[in-house]
Amino acid sequence: MHMFISDSHPRKRSLDLRHRLTNGFRKGLVADAGLIAHGRGECFDYLLGEKTCVQAARAEKAAAAALLSAENPVISVNGNAAAMVPRGLALLSKATWAKIEVNLFYRTPARERRIAAYLKKNGVKKVYGLSKKHRIPGLGSERANVDDPLWKADVVLLFLEDGDRTEAVKKMGKKVVVVDLNPLSRTARKADITIVDNIARAVPAMVRQARKLKGVGSKRLTRMVKAFDNKRNLKEMERLIRRG
Repeated sequence: MHMFISDSHPRKRSLDLRHRLTNGFRKGLVADAGLIAHGRGECFDYLLGEKTCVQAARAEKAAAAALLSAENPVISVNGNAAAMVPRGLALLSKATWAKIEVNLFYRTPARERRIAAYLKKNGVKKVYGLSKKHRIPGLGSERANVDDPLWKADVVLLFLEDGDRTEAVKKMGKKVVVVDLNPLSRTARKADITIVDNIARAVPAMVRQARKLKGVGSKRLTRMVKAFDNKRNLKEMERLIRRG
């Protein structure tokens, strides 16, 4: 059964996101390749009616439970995420006690500093990732270089990541949660929990779910995470998108 959670004025929201992204590009937060990635994701969002379906909402609840039940949760932020939902990331960090670490594929120290400053301006207390103390084994890109929080994390939330990084992080024994509008991507398929939803809806939804689950015991949270079937989730999302 495919039901949608209403989202008022989706077209207006889509235009606002584009403005945030292009503004982030002008500020040096977003790489030019990030604009292409966003456009690719928008195509899938159109097929979803630019709304959050019940399946995505279920994944968002499982993701919030995973972050809350983790000992060392980390939100790994790229330029697109920082530009589009900086305030939401601050709220999610606060709601789940997750640390925020900047990690970029097209990395320059200057862009990392700009992103960190922008996140702090929008309410993030502390931003990690400017110091690269460790290297993820088996990964050749700049994303292999990480700070202490991501290195020690047991649950990592990623946004539209490369599939090879998702695989490498999982090989380190970490649980991976991703927000990716393409259910067919390697990232989506390799993750433990895949949220097929627009980041502008997914992050606030996770904040709401985390707040609702705050009083739930760790054992129940763990059961909720284990009960989530990501393979079924991806099959249902693919079927829904194909029907358009």
